[in-house]
Amino acid sequence: MRVILQRVSEAKVTIHGETRGAIGRGVMVLVGFTAADTEAEVQWLADKIVGLRLFSDAEGKMNLDLAAVGGAILVISQFTLYGDTAKGRRPSFIDAARPEIAIPLYEAFLAALTARGATVASGEFGADMQVTLTNDGPVTLQLERNAA
Repeated sequence: MRVILQRVSEAKVTIHGETRGAIGRGVMVLVGFTAADTEAEVQWLADKIVGLRLFSDAEGKMNLDLAAVGGAILVISQFTLYGDTAKGRRPSFIDAARPEIAIPLYEAFLAALTARGATVASGEFGADMQVTLTNDGPVTLQLERNAA
């Protein structure tokens, strides 16, 4: 399971011209899955994301987590995180989980974040989405947890 996380001052996802999810201050999370991923990876990354201290305290140090700043999470499914460009010019997505595996993991991920008290907005799995954001910092991290 792979995540690209960006600290944002605002972010939104639009599908067919309609805003589907929007947040103010918080993090935007692009998430991709492999066929080997399980609930264990989902839970670990949900814990990690909710607990990350990415926001500045009064002294300007990144010491505050989402809850401390009243932040939210916008989650976007992104199978292209597992694009392999080692050969040729067209990416291969063979490592990305097929929808029958990825959709339940995506839904479990949304539920796991919500269960940890996060305010969560999301796009729609498999949809053609337009995502806009204002990256704050910028702060961008890649998080990954592989099935054991």
